[in-house]
Amino acid sequence: MPYLLKTEPTAYSFANLQRESTTVWDGVTNPVALKNLRGMKPGEHLVIYHTGDEKSAVGTATVVSVDVSDSRNPQVKIKVGKALAKPITLAEVKANKLFAESPLVRQGRLSVVPLTEEQYKFLLQE
Repeated sequence: MPYLLKTEPTAYSFANLQRESTTVWDGVTNPVALKNLRGMKPGEHLVIYHTGDEKSAVGTATVVSVDVSDSRNPQVKIKVGKALAKPITLAEVKANKLFAESPLVRQGRLSVVPLTEEQYKFLLQE
């Protein structure tokens, strides 16, 4: 299952991930977002989404490993993918019926959002 990871670009941007190549995605406190992190599997696809002023999907990544030995602070290592050819804005997402029931639209504060394959393909413009 693909997921969307939200990040404030002034705190940690896709450009940071590109420079570092891999990182551990942590600092998540919302119980639903934590459940989504714990449910990730190595090899799953990710979309990196910038919050704040940008509000757009900007790049891709892949889950490398998941350590849930501390269930309150799962350690999900991710590897950079590629920048999207064109960022996909929240307005574009909200205008697409594929996202009508998505937590991305319905639960705006959720930082780790599961995506359907169709939603993932839309965000990648495939």
